[in-house]
Amino acid sequence: MTRDDTALSKTLSYWLRHKPESADLDLDPAGWARVDAVLAAFEAGGRRVDWETLLRVVETNDKARFELSADAGSIRARQGHSVTVAGDWSRSDPPDHLWHGTVERVWPAILAEGLQPMARHHVHLSPDPDTAARVGARRGRPVVLRVAAGRLAAAGHPFWVTGNGVWLAEHVPPDAITRS
Repeated sequence: MTRDDTALSKTLSYWLRHKPESADLDLDPAGWARVDAVLAAFEAGGRRVDWETLLRVVETNDKARFELSADAGSIRARQGHSVTVAGDWSRSDPPDHLWHGTVERVWPAILAEGLQPMARHHVHLSPDPDTAARVGARRGRPVVLRVAAGRLAAAGHPFWVTGNGVWLAEHVPPDAITRS
């Protein structure tokens, strides 16, 4: 991704996950916005973005954050919303372990309270420690946590997996977390 593509991706994330009203976008209950409305929102903000550029941002995003509808008329963020959406994620049995990337300064709170969704709807978990480290590195020196997902699922905790391989949980209690 180019630097400009990264900036476009961040704007899309903001609009489609957190503040659609800031771009006059209407999200349907599953989080879809019309592509033509998204392109118009970029133009209204003084930035000309064409279909090919939007498609490149969707296809080259390192975390596959976005997806297009089958008819390519709508776009949505796959997960990470703070606005209400009815996700169509697949409930699934996780592997024995999943991973979470964070930073040192929040480790004491995680030890006390576990992993909380905070402003989002779910806790995001990675399928491997390398991905978790990249996630944690966005906010500083990463700390990688191992989550006993299989044990939690066996105890009745639900897990979902998104189309881009991110695992979602409602909460992860402290006794299911170890620092790797």
